[in-house]
Amino acid sequence: MADFYAVLAVPRDASDDDIKKAYRRLAMQWHPDRNAGAKEAEEKFKTITEAYDVLRDPQKRAAFDRYGEAGLRGAQQQQYEHVDLSEALNIFMRDFGGFGDLFGAQGGGRRNGPRTGGDVKLPLPLTLTEVATGVEKSVVLKVLEACDKCEGSGAEPGTKPQTCNSCGGAGEVRRAQRSFFGQFVSVAPCPTCAGEGVVVSSPCKKCRGEGRARAERTLKIQVPGGVATGQYMTLRGAGNVGPRGGTKGDVLVVFEVEDDARFDRDGEDLFCEALVTYAQLVFGADIRVPGLTGDLSLRVPTGTQSGTVFHLRSRGLPRVNASGTGDLHVKVQLWTPQDVDGEEQSAIERLGALQGQAPAQREKGFWSKMKEALGA
Repeated sequence: MADFYAVLAVPRDASDDDIKKAYRRLAMQWHPDRNAGAKEAEEKFKTITEAYDVLRDPQKRAAFDRYGEAGLRGAQQQQYEHVDLSEALNIFMRDFGGFGDLFGAQGGGRRNGPRTGGDVKLPLPLTLTEVATGVEKSVVLKVLEACDKCEGSGAEPGTKPQTCNSCGGAGEVRRAQRSFFGQFVSVAPCPTCAGEGVVVSSPCKKCRGEGRARAERTLKIQVPGGVATGQYMTLRGAGNVGPRGGTKGDVLVVFEVEDDARFDRDGEDLFCEALVTYAQLVFGADIRVPGLTGDLSLRVPTGTQSGTVFHLRSRGLPRVNASGTGDLHVKVQLWTPQDVDGEEQSAIERLGALQGQAPAQREKGFWSKMKEALGA
């Protein structure tokens, strides 16, 4: 399992700026265009870009810090995948500009062609019960799909896009400037074709030359058990299609887990309270407490103090993409009736007279034992 901090040679508490600087330095060293396409350099470039893509994202970084690489993976590998060379180059160019922009004429040139479509953010409401077991959800999503009339080319049927005359199909223009320090070459996307290398002279009348149109698509999303609000999974290639034959972007499924009035949650552990009578505390009793998929039985021993916490092992939530299950912690509290009738009032008064005042002195170490029982 990769240690992304070690890959970028930064400490685990590195700032965002430190991570970005470390990645830029290594990316400039191992970029395939600077190493004549060497396979070793290509693999190294993909590895450092993958590390950077995880650590620059607060949510991915938090998941990695807590669970390692396993915390980034979704059901059926949907949440996280290793980046390929194309993705690595896109990430590099997105954050630092084209390779030619950094190294002038020494670079191998920018990769022109159709643009990738935009990502789609999809909030997904979930109940705590669904989170307990994992669930498959079907969602109708509005996205941009390839135009069925021009088949995504953007050109009216019977015509086709033409090579851009301004850049000769390269998708970029270079400008040389002389200064006191010598000649500098700047590289920029071609303004005529926007870097695609082709122009559409006869745009499709249905999509107006975009090569895509609004449509609805049904997605089946396999949600793993144990997810929490704010976590997300990435569906690669399920987003908007790019203009004029561009590849599809991604869908970012953001989980929104509804509050459950029965429980408080801390990671995979759940906490709840159970009201009991004085007699049940004194004599002991079997009581029912809420569970995720139904009530559970809990034995309250004789002489239990109000506020005691019982731990039901493996009755909490599953750990995300990892083995094991959290616990359910039940705190028993004495129930005090608001209204009492004459007979009940008389019985309570007699009990009060028999018991007198509660003990003022506790045994040595009482409070430390109570804190330990409560998990404080």
